[in-house]
Amino acid sequence: MADEMDPANNLPAGYVPPKVWTWDKANGGTFASINRPISGATKEHVLPVGEHPLQLYSMGTPNGVKVTILLEELLAAGHAGAEYDAWMIRIGDGDQFGSGFVELNPNSKIPTMADHTLDPPVRLFESGSILVYLAEKFGAFLPSETRARAETFNWLMWQMGSAPYVGGGFGHFFAYAPIKIEYAIDRFTMEVKRQLHVLDTHLTSHEYMAGSDYTIADMAIWPWYGSIMKEAYSGQEFLGVEEYVNLMRWVDRIGAREAVKRGRMVNRTFGKPETQVRERHSARDFEVNREDMVEERGGVRV
Repeated sequence: MADEMDPANNLPAGYVPPKVWTWDKANGGTFASINRPISGATKEHVLPVGEHPLQLYSMGTPNGVKVTILLEELLAAGHAGAEYDAWMIRIGDGDQFGSGFVELNPNSKIPTMADHTLDPPVRLFESGSILVYLAEKFGAFLPSETRARAETFNWLMWQMGSAPYVGGGFGHFFAYAPIKIEYAIDRFTMEVKRQLHVLDTHLTSHEYMAGSDYTIADMAIWPWYGSIMKEAYSGQEFLGVEEYVNLMRWVDRIGAREAVKRGRMVNRTFGKPETQVRERHSARDFEVNREDMVEERGGVRV
């Protein structure tokens, strides 16, 4: 026990946590420039408002993609009231700390949304909250039958509680941390593989997460775990994702949906230009404002 507690074995060697932690802005890591221990706005910035009742302020990370998938699924199902404007929030540039964004979301995280069908508009933040709000507003993708509804919420809340281990845990230490720490990588790899096994086991006997119906639970889980199975953090070989056959079947099924393909493109800033629609103000943007087309026009959106 004494050897285990020897500060010489810590990383860095000799490190001992201080009695009171203080913020060091130069703490390293990919996202060091935007992480801070305080909340609130750092600059004045009024958010733009488009012509549609639903105004989304987001970026094409897994949490943002959850919402754009649901919006595109609602439109595909004929809910014209789900038309929306999707504005880019560049989290690497600190857009989420603008005064207008913080007014909508005091937590300064994407996605956030304003529903202008009411006056004053309804503010919405946290991706799970937005999914539930929209599903209830349009009466879609959230079962009314008690057991199916409960199962949908079970898996939605599972995702909300589990994903931080994927992104903030495994993703951070495997891909983004300034140094590779075996203990941290092993700790979070074990948990991510456990989660993948939870999903794979469940999908052995279920077509979708809540049973036979496609719901907001699938839309919440797919952006995170579909990415882990396919591309995220370049960790697929390391995680041995080929083990999870039932999960991969589900990932491929969800990913083949046209609305999912569109939702995944919105506010996307990475990957091939033809997979990106930086801002979405109508369905036409998928036809004329993909980033490859915008680049060909010298940056002009039409």
